[in-house]
Amino acid sequence: MSTLLEINNATLKFGGVVAVNDLTFSVDEGEVYAIVGPNGAGKSTVFNLISRFYDPYAGAITFDGHNLLDRNADAVADLGIARTFQNIELFDHATVLQNLLVGRHRHRNTNLVQEMLFTPKVRREEKRHREAVEEVIDFLDLQPYRDKMIAGLPYGVRKVVELGRALASGPRLLLLDEPASGLSVEETQDMRWWIDDIRKQMGITVLMVEHDMGLVSGVSDRVLALADGAKLAEGTPQQVQSDPAVIEAYLGAGAA
Repeated sequence: MSTLLEINNATLKFGGVVAVNDLTFSVDEGEVYAIVGPNGAGKSTVFNLISRFYDPYAGAITFDGHNLLDRNADAVADLGIARTFQNIELFDHATVLQNLLVGRHRHRNTNLVQEMLFTPKVRREEKRHREAVEEVIDFLDLQPYRDKMIAGLPYGVRKVVELGRALASGPRLLLLDEPASGLSVEETQDMRWWIDDIRKQMGITVLMVEHDMGLVSGVSDRVLALADGAKLAEGTPQQVQSDPAVIEAYLGAGAA
């Protein structure tokens, strides 16, 4: 497999606090790669570096040979990177369908004048985007909620809608920030199946931050364990879970 994402010697500081400390890892195309660690380990901060919300103090980040540090945050999606967030970021007073259509924005090929006149090209583009979104709705079993407002939906369904919006953008790399957070056991199992199908059926590479080690072990090819912004261990889920440094970081020195 070829390398899709590379982070080399990345460091991020907030004043005197080192949030990410000389971190190096890579994600291969077609794999599910998970980042784990205690709260405050720097997991979501790594996502924010990739998303270009933060500029690293040092280091390099490349995606498919492109230097991400040369790009602004609004240009990352155009490369084929999509993400979800720990705190759900949806338009509450719009429908599920409308929220998913937001994910198609990067594929827009019409201008304002064409939109105002609703030209044949606009109609063709509208049809193309609707078809892409309907495929996501079918994939995630969102048909019962298609025309419902986000504000009236249960938390678990909202998590799925946010995943759907990211998928609607047609990414090559999907960043999932704690996808199982707040979900029931049944909903977490559904998330596990979807992540597996996203990789196998859609061919999308997944980089995931997650605390649920059952989910991590069930879907991940490789796992990176962080503590205080630095790499503790990297390998298969079984290798990382049995690593003494990881056990100590999670459970304390007496557990190793």
